[in-house]
Amino acid sequence: MAVQDGSYERLRAAGCADEVAYVQACLRLFFAPGANTTDGRADLPASTVSASPITAAPISPAPISPAPISPAPISATPTSATNVADIARLNKVAVFLLKALKRRPADAVLAELAGWLDGYRRRTMSMNAACIGDSIAIGRALRESRVDFVFLKGPLQQHLLYGDHFMKPSGDVDILVSPARFGQAREALRAIGYEIAGKSRSVWWVRFLGEQHMVRDDGARASTVDLHHRLQQPGSPSPRDIDGFLRRKREVEVAGVIMPVISAADTLLLSSISVAKAFFNREPCAGYVCDVRASASRLNEAEQQRVLDHAAGQGLADTLLLGLRAADVLLGGDGTLLSDRATRILARIDNADLFHMVMAPWLASLRWPQRRHVLWELCGREPVRYLAEAGWAASADLSRRIFERPAMVEPARSEMIKIVGGAANHASER
Repeated sequence: MAVQDGSYERLRAAGCADEVAYVQACLRLFFAPGANTTDGRADLPASTVSASPITAAPISPAPISPAPISPAPISATPTSATNVADIARLNKVAVFLLKALKRRPADAVLAELAGWLDGYRRRTMSMNAACIGDSIAIGRALRESRVDFVFLKGPLQQHLLYGDHFMKPSGDVDILVSPARFGQAREALRAIGYEIAGKSRSVWWVRFLGEQHMVRDDGARASTVDLHHRLQQPGSPSPRDIDGFLRRKREVEVAGVIMPVISAADTLLLSSISVAKAFFNREPCAGYVCDVRASASRLNEAEQQRVLDHAAGQGLADTLLLGLRAADVLLGGDGTLLSDRATRILARIDNADLFHMVMAPWLASLRWPQRRHVLWELCGREPVRYLAEAGWAASADLSRRIFERPAMVEPARSEMIKIVGGAANHASER
């Protein structure tokens, strides 16, 4: 589970209804660039950002009550640029805001926020360029060792979804291999200087989380690889066929090098898996929800049906529906087959609450469902599947208690972006 930084308490105290609506409006504008911004669906409250500098100073408390999920029209209520920056950073959507605001008049946003977003973008470009270089070297080492692998998330996926390698900061290279080749892949990475991070040596990490972190530090910069043989944490349904992600891979070319990435259907599934993971951990996840929408929007109705069938075959039909419903409440329903199917998942949670669980999970007013109830729904209300997943989660928790010592875990320096004048340091995409 990710560590909550000081922004959580500040945002919880401030409430931030206007700021949350502002970020949502920007995201809807990003995904609907041709929409009439006065029609209530992509209306951007552009002139309401306050002139206070973006700092990490506490904000005066302002209570919040659940708000409608539609972006609010321009309001006379001042909006804090500090809080907008924090919400965008925690949700990993700052570059989305930057691009959306460029479609507005130059005076539609204060220089304070625009300057912060521009700095975030430049730091993201630097981090992701290094990540791409690391990926090329890692791919070469794995191919030489004859290890079948595929890259997950990161700049390569961002380019496929948005035509841009620099939408979200990626400090780690995520790789999936077959469980049978996990040890061989680890040795291949060791041969080029990577070593297992101490915290990920335990049985809990290797068996239950299904991954290990490996780090190479040449003194100038640390490079981190997340080596996976599983794709979901215990407590949420996992794909039935991990090797299928490898069989269905596609290839992209970067700097003249061929790189394997997961298929379009699997990209949509993985994005939904990430939403479900964040939902269980009660973390903001608008960035993953945007990936769900970007993936789904490329599908015609026949392809949508094939994706539904594919998700069902992987045991992830309801995980997919959670990601799709989250996209609809955040970005607006699009009337597609996928949107129609998604309405039934977690139906007891109304749209306003689900929206805030996605973008502002720090709100004290939210009434979260019990995790076992969410697991029951994501297992399709199938008793055998539910008992298997619940038993696996219980075993994982016991292993964690035995093998993991409680400790405060902070992002490594290489995984952080420090933005001059920004609201806080920003951990990279996970």
